[in-house]
Amino acid sequence: MSGFFVNLKAWKLREAVLVGIVSVVFGVIYLAAVYLNIFFSTLISPFGLAPLSKEIVYGIWFMAATFIAYFVRKPGAATVTEVLAALLEVLMGSMYGPLVLVSGIVQGLGAEVVFMATSYRNYSLRVMAVAGMGAALASFFIDFFISGLGLLSVGFLAVMLPIRLLSSAFFAGYVCWALASGLERTGLTKAYGAGGGQ
Repeated sequence: MSGFFVNLKAWKLREAVLVGIVSVVFGVIYLAAVYLNIFFSTLISPFGLAPLSKEIVYGIWFMAATFIAYFVRKPGAATVTEVLAALLEVLMGSMYGPLVLVSGIVQGLGAEVVFMATSYRNYSLRVMAVAGMGAALASFFIDFFISGLGLLSVGFLAVMLPIRLLSSAFFAGYVCWALASGLERTGLTKAYGAGGGQ
């Protein structure tokens, strides 16, 4: 099993450029997800379910990590890109502020350990979905301490976690895998040699 470390000397210039581009794109998407969360919260607030609105879209905030990992199959790529996207979200005015950076680090590592477990060789739909859920579990752990989840009832938490896991498997797993493999089929990413995600 490959150890986790970021060896930038082993990265090609085109990989570093792609990390930058993906970080910018998902930084914008992450900020948009903040407002999507507000929209859902408004819709379900009359039913007392406002805390669940964030869980529905939570998987969106892990997409940078799994998407980049499909193309840059090196230790640290998922974590670095997730953190950069989080940083850009903060700089663009995220209402969650600097804590987003802490979350970005934890979420990136949560996805990273799944790819590390495959020695950075398997990027199938199943592995991408599990990586998304790895980020979800890591985020849930950190949110328990810094976002007040610990103040909620066990029953409510038991509902929140499965929703977050499903959201993560869908957005960071299926959607990212479909986008990445679709791009690969066009031939535009041939230089990265992703190899079908197997």
